Amino acid sequence: MRKLLITGSSGLIGSEVCRFFSQQGFSIHGVDNNQRAVFFGPQGDTRWNQKRLTESLTNFTHHEMDIRHRAGVAALIRDVRPEVIIHTAAQPSHDRAAAIPFDDFDTNAVGTLNLLEAARQHCPESPFIHMSTNKVYGDRPNTLPLVELETRWDYADPAYAEGIAEDFSIDQSKHSLFGASKVAADVMVQEYGRYFGMPTCCLRGGCLTGPNHSGVELHGFLSYLVKCNLEGREYKVFGYKGKQVRDNIHSEDVARFMWEFTQAPRVAEVYNLGGGKANSCSILEAFQIAEQFSSQPQKFTYLDENRIGDHICYYSDLRKMKSHYPSWDITISLKETIRQIVEAWKSRIPSSSSPDLPASALPQLTRLRK
Repeated sequence: MRKLLITGSSGLIGSEVCRFFSQQGFSIHGVDNNQRAVFFGPQGDTRWNQKRLTESLTNFTHHEMDIRHRAGVAALIRDVRPEVIIHTAAQPSHDRAAAIPFDDFDTNAVGTLNLLEAARQHCPESPFIHMSTNKVYGDRPNTLPLVELETRWDYADPAYAEGIAEDFSIDQSKHSLFGASKVAADVMVQEYGRYFGMPTCCLRGGCLTGPNHSGVELHGFLSYLVKCNLEGREYKVFGYKGKQVRDNIHSEDVARFMWEFTQAPRVAEVYNLGGGKANSCSILEAFQIAEQFSSQPQKFTYLDENRIGDHICYYSDLRKMKSHYPSWDITISLKETIRQIVEAWKSRIPSSSSPDLPASALPQLTRLRK
């Protein structure tokens, strides 16, 4: 049986990859140590997902390991010798990175290097897929001309009608410390491909989402937004009038692309893996869709201060991905994704009823109604 080694196996993408590759007949070796709970507290805990995988997948083996442990990573890859390595473990938050710069860099950059070198030593022919981020572009997308619409910002230049492509510059921009550590990992994954001829790729994700996300305020936009809606909790909107745009891709579509890459791996490739324009939405638009499925208004407060390095408008140009892997496409719509997230949180939250209070309203923001 072919073997997959997946880091961050208890997270959103990791757990989806475990399920998907298990269905393809792989033996799954999941690496996770619930570091998300360390980074974000009890709300970030992913042990429930680990338990779900252990109980539902007969060919799943959990390895309690921190990817910063170089000798441990090397020994694991030497012993397992996986046919595929997928790396999704990370410290994923802009804001948290500034408070824990060494933990952030050691996890995102050094942890990635530990995996790459172990793979080079023991299974250099195995496809190595790295879950990077669109934050490697820093705030440079904010330099593009934008047009303000009723509920969102959008690109004014027709050259970006399909979104941001992979040749967009990552230089001369503010990334946040998180973005910088992910740049280091991203470039190193490319370099191991080019320098050593290993089949590697970086997936510069947009908003990766789905029903198995343990969304928190500092990471997990749609999941946390829906959770706030169901609990009647105020969601904080940070700047840009709530019209900032993200493209959202369901974790299953992410796993499906990873599968396609393993079937025809390339060397040192980079792909902007997001939902594209069709699956993009602003925060205001996300409020509207969530309200449709929860049947209750979204409460929010507005802070006229954006997060450092945050994008005003970002959605991925998917044309390179589709040209290299024409059998892949987005299969789960934004509305269906949010519906699934609503249903998942309803099953996990003890009571999804919210206090019968009016939703917050601000003069700077236009409330959306169904």
